[in-house]
Amino acid sequence: MTMDLRPRQEQDAVTAPVPVATPEPATTQPPASPGAAILAQLGGWQGFLYTNIPAIVFSVANAWFPLLTTTAVALASAVALAVYRLAVRKEKVLAASGGIIGVAIAGAITVWTGSPRDFFLVGIWAALVATVALVVSLVARRPLTGLAWSWFHGRRYAWRDDRRTLRAHDVATGFAAVVFAGRFAVNQTLYLADATGWLAVAKVVTGMPLTAVMALVVVWAFRRSTKRLIKGR
Repeated sequence: MTMDLRPRQEQDAVTAPVPVATPEPATTQPPASPGAAILAQLGGWQGFLYTNIPAIVFSVANAWFPLLTTTAVALASAVALAVYRLAVRKEKVLAASGGIIGVAIAGAITVWTGSPRDFFLVGIWAALVATVALVVSLVARRPLTGLAWSWFHGRRYAWRDDRRTLRAHDVATGFAAVVFAGRFAVNQTLYLADATGWLAVAKVVTGMPLTAVMALVVVWAFRRSTKRLIKGR
């Protein structure tokens, strides 16, 4: 057995526990308002502009150039925006290139039919399909916003058995149906009137602003469902 002949101070220094730095408490940022959060998810006001610029470019160019040239100019604007979003804003490829795909499909239909108003046809019929799907889900007592909430939570909660939760999703899904139906009615009326310029205006007016309001109602239904079924309030 060996004895430690070092001074007592050195022994204490060796056996003393090593101090561990206590991390500073993280500063919490105040939660964003629902409107700001939804706007961010939709790409902000810049995303709103990105979505509408090719349609505006198409409408302006249509007054000066042949249809094929007009379509090419609109597609070029979509490509330029995608390059800007990738190179400058560092957005994901899928988000940045989505506009190119949409404009390419709309442009192909326009060139095929030879009618400038058909550039907006895909958006018009998409609004009609969305309206029908939302109304059918309400009639079947399975509102789409409730199905979406259930899917996000692994379909573990009997949300349709809670009357208030079901009513909240009836309201949210019904409001969404009204928004899409109004969008279809306005744009279809302008389409039948062959008002290509006004179709671009209608795309702006019935696009982002109404979508943001609709998203607020859907978020309200989601939060109400979470409070009642998960938090038990």
